[in-house]
Amino acid sequence: MAFEENPLLMDFVFPPYDVIEPKHVRPAMKSLLKKLESDLVELETTVEPTWPKLVEPLEKITDQLRVVWGIVNHLNCVKDSSELRSAIEEVQPEKVKFQLSLGQSKPIYNAFKAIRESQDWETLSDAHKRIVGAQIKEAVLNGVSLEEDKRERFNEIQQELEKLSQKFEANILDATKSFEKFITNKKEIEGLPFTALAMAAQRAVSKGHENATVENGPWVITLDAPSYRSVMQHARNRSLREEVYRAYITRASSGDLNNTPIIDQILKLRLEKAKLLGYTNYAEVSMEMKMATIDKAEELIEKLRSASWNHAVQDMEDLVNFAKVQNAIEANDLSHWDINFWSERLRELRYDLNEEELRPFFSLPKVIDGLFNLAKMLFEIDIDPADGLAPVWNNDVRFYCVKDSSGIPVAYFYFDPYCRPSEKRGGAWVDEVVCRSRVSSHDGTSIRLPITNIVCNQTPPVGDKPSLMTFREVEAVFHEFGHALQKMLTKQDEGFVSGNRGIEWDAVELPSQFMENWCYQKDTLMSIAKHYETGENLPEEACLKLLFARTFRAGSLMLRQLRYASVDLELHTKYIPGGSESVYDIDQKWAEVLSADAFSAFEEAGLDNDEVRACGYKLVLHVKAMLAENSLMLHITAYLQRFDNSILQQAVKVMGHKFRETVLALGGGKSPLEVFVLFRGREPSPEAFLRYSGLLPATAAA
Repeated sequence: MAFEENPLLMDFVFPPYDVIEPKHVRPAMKSLLKKLESDLVELETTVEPTWPKLVEPLEKITDQLRVVWGIVNHLNCVKDSSELRSAIEEVQPEKVKFQLSLGQSKPIYNAFKAIRESQDWETLSDAHKRIVGAQIKEAVLNGVSLEEDKRERFNEIQQELEKLSQKFEANILDATKSFEKFITNKKEIEGLPFTALAMAAQRAVSKGHENATVENGPWVITLDAPSYRSVMQHARNRSLREEVYRAYITRASSGDLNNTPIIDQILKLRLEKAKLLGYTNYAEVSMEMKMATIDKAEELIEKLRSASWNHAVQDMEDLVNFAKVQNAIEANDLSHWDINFWSERLRELRYDLNEEELRPFFSLPKVIDGLFNLAKMLFEIDIDPADGLAPVWNNDVRFYCVKDSSGIPVAYFYFDPYCRPSEKRGGAWVDEVVCRSRVSSHDGTSIRLPITNIVCNQTPPVGDKPSLMTFREVEAVFHEFGHALQKMLTKQDEGFVSGNRGIEWDAVELPSQFMENWCYQKDTLMSIAKHYETGENLPEEACLKLLFARTFRAGSLMLRQLRYASVDLELHTKYIPGGSESVYDIDQKWAEVLSADAFSAFEEAGLDNDEVRACGYKLVLHVKAMLAENSLMLHITAYLQRFDNSILQQAVKVMGHKFRETVLALGGGKSPLEVFVLFRGREPSPEAFLRYSGLLPATAAA
């Protein structure tokens, strides 16, 4: 198939997602790799230690592969099929082989070292220095310095790791799809909210039960996130909770889909790879591309653990006692499938808060409107629907254009919000279609604008109702949008450090966690929480309950995450392959500390100053009580409130501009620590993170 005939290889601005098929993958990748191999040989032959003769042609080579393979991988995650998997499996070894040739190129490696050792080194910008340093480090980690026999084994390991990773993800997806609990008895689904039952009935219809209804069933329970969470939190049927929990937690752990030996083999190969590179364990290799060290990671884990422990113990005591009072358990017989259910009941009692009843106030269209308005206020951008401008892979996908304050486009993004268990990977993520780049622009003079995918797996629309979201799903959208902002609002024109490229991986969660914090800022929450039918605002009392409930069981949830992090470090430092524990990455905990500290800057600018707001609120109530008949005084009071809010909003806008010009704009052009200091004026502290989590002692938080 010729270059111009294959949609993956066309000179497109927006990928032709609507016409790309699995049959295009093999010929596209084979043709592309043949071309790139020729480009690499030419670069190695003509390379010089200068930007135009080294970095620019290298970026063009890597960018072409990233774009095409990125599209293929994206479709594999959102539109899975056996044909697509087969095509990927066939071309993946050739793709990995080329990447290894590129990463182990001695001429390119030596040219980067020559730049670093040249007299012109000090005249380079910070971004250029970061690119050179990262390319040298990555080449070493890719095995460029290994002797031939060791490099050959290193390459075998890389090929095997790619295959195992692909197989691992496929097994998870297949195992998730394979579980379906068919229910006809109403008693079995008692406690499940309307939204969950509607989804279950809708699923039954899709499986051929055309007469399925919300009220009478039949219902089909699955392991996709909205269905699974609803069962765990709301199903009164304990045996159903246990069955679904065990199915979820043991996905891909037996039979043909068993990931246990795959995990063991991955750990074994990672350890061998680390030792080939001269490291003691794989954790040391991983930390080379991060801000943290193993010692610092363990130190942070211990600091957070000690702050959380007593809170977690109290959490569990409260939960056990509550379940006992409800005559739900004997002694301390609280199982894993009971914890979420009784936690939700305790939260409802303690805060008089039923999350399911709040769903009508969190419809996706109104949440998106509020999110975009927040982005406009903070970062002076407009986000306009651009459906029809770019082809999409599913009819539910929306397309948007991001414009600066003068109305000029600066980025685009796709938004794929709903779960599709039959073809879509679970979870939520952001990936790039193309990054901002000067070298890779179409005309060679203007800047190529970034295009990003935002993918979630939330509750889909049911019947004539829009997607009515849980607050957790709202947080997920804000979180992923934060990732996208860093890719879209970057001002780096060098592709190697554009967006979040070149940023140490334990810092990439900063903007996402930062945006998530806004869900708990009162004005923002009130702006997104509007009833999908009437448009009425979420009652202020309910808003305050949501904010107060933020720290519910914070100690237990923190320990859960820290346990994952500790297991990950253990697996990659001291563990001898042969076990079957799962792996969790520690990166997110470092970024949560940074993001919470960054968000606290907005508090210092006046946002949610509780003491001031409380006094002001009491004063207004007092004035209203005394001067209820004096409309003039009430008008003056309202005016003063608006005046105060305008000052506050201006301060927040200034801080938002600063955040955009540092954290979002600088990408990998400076170290994350430098970027943070530029924004915050000091190095990060975990105090704000612990305070937001409700884990600081009262005296420390005061």
